Amino acid sequence: MERMMEGKVVVVTGAGGGIGREIALQLAAEGAKVVVNDIGVALNGDNLSADEAPVAPADGVVAEIRAAGGTAVANFDSVATHASANAIIQCAMDEFGRIDGVVNNAGNLRDRSFHKMSEDEWRSVIAVHLDGTFFVSRSAAAHFREQEGGAMVHMTSTSGLIGNYGQANYGAAKLGIVALSKMIALDMGRYNVRSNCIAPSAWSRMTSSIPTDTPQQRDRVEKLKKMEAGKIAPMAVYLLSDAAREVSGQIFAVRANEIMLMSQPRPLRSVHFSEGWTPQRIAEIAIPAMQKHFYPLERSPDVMSWDPI
Repeated sequence: MERMMEGKVVVVTGAGGGIGREIALQLAAEGAKVVVNDIGVALNGDNLSADEAPVAPADGVVAEIRAAGGTAVANFDSVATHASANAIIQCAMDEFGRIDGVVNNAGNLRDRSFHKMSEDEWRSVIAVHLDGTFFVSRSAAAHFREQEGGAMVHMTSTSGLIGNYGQANYGAAKLGIVALSKMIALDMGRYNVRSNCIAPSAWSRMTSSIPTDTPQQRDRVEKLKKMEAGKIAPMAVYLLSDAAREVSGQIFAVRANEIMLMSQPRPLRSVHFSEGWTPQRIAEIAIPAMQKHFYPLERSPDVMSWDPI
């Protein structure tokens, strides 16, 4: 059977472990040449010690791919600036002569209650998730436009789609990625470029920092451990393949063996008053008419954070 990604070149950011690693491995198994990008730091941005990472994570994944007969190269540039993101895409061009797909998976965490969150905690998460997704996608876009084809897969989160405690920075970035993906799909559809989002639920390095101090926390972690990171990879590979040529601008959630198509904001209810609205009329008529359609203030059961810090 012909492999779905035969001959294609794909960049996967944050591919040194977890979901990114699984995507890189499965892409290579399906015939893709993979740029395994990972700067090799801890979730908070600190450098990993020799004990924590005797081999650079990206090098380790490349070794796995090559041992299985695949083709891959490691890259250690950051996604967080235009210049370094451009170097990631240029690595694919220098090594393989083209670029066919991008998986924006690189991430970090700086969880804190909103009223305690510092400017650095805000900016560092936005820089990696939202800015990084833009910079890597923008660098690839020039090549996609020239060759009139390409695919992008961006990792969002139910932390942004639904909500979560202590993750104003992360949730804002992840919901921003959804809007960015939609704009890319609209702007670049004429060049046969597709852009989609995946909201993954899986046990990985991002989730392994969840505390287990209470029975409820321990139960939650045990449930998360059953959601294997490898379960996310098939959806990413499909969306990058030619089989998904008609799929763009969508949001998929993947949890274990379940794939969900997520809704996108649309009007739920409207009210009209021919004489025009006043604050009093809004209070007396408009809000009571719409209130039963209000969304409850929910917290996603699958996201990675915990109680406010």
